[in-house]
Amino acid sequence: MNLIRNLLALFGLVALVALIIGAAWLGPKLAGFDPGFSKAYATFAGRLIETGDPGVAMMWSEPVQEDLTVEDVVTSLKSLATSSGLLFVGESPFYTQIEAITGEDYRYVNFLSFCDAQVGKLMLEYRDHYSGFMPCRIALVEDRAGNLALYSMNLDLMIHGGKSLPPELKAEAIKVRDTIRSMMKGAAAGEF
Repeated sequence: MNLIRNLLALFGLVALVALIIGAAWLGPKLAGFDPGFSKAYATFAGRLIETGDPGVAMMWSEPVQEDLTVEDVVTSLKSLATSSGLLFVGESPFYTQIEAITGEDYRYVNFLSFCDAQVGKLMLEYRDHYSGFMPCRIALVEDRAGNLALYSMNLDLMIHGGKSLPPELKAEAIKVRDTIRSMMKGAAAGEF
């Protein structure tokens, strides 16, 4: 019994020392990280554990109301973008590319791109790597059963996932994030 108690005490001491060393090593590295850092990664990790799929964990998705057509959703997205101050900067109808290559019909998959050039400039002035997030894309996808859904990258890891962004960039990035989410929800419900 004493041996077990002594082993547990030793294990507790080793764990405490490891925690202190880990905090001393990691603490300074995390000092400049965004206050939303742990929540952003916890949300990502929770979705990853729930689904087992990093692609699902990184994306937002919004099922489209059944009575809406592709044209309804595309028109809605463009209208909501305009009323929110985002520019519609293009689309890539992926399904037509697949059809051209295979010669067979393919389900509807279209990537619609939206941008706020002023926010894009702030991002590029901060770090060229952020160009990979530009422009914001919303995919309109018909699944194999014929149901439509909207997908876009969850921007929280870009905004909160590391060192704090400069205040102006962070505020603008949050506005763009919120606008994209609002557009997805609105278009999925047929709002204009």
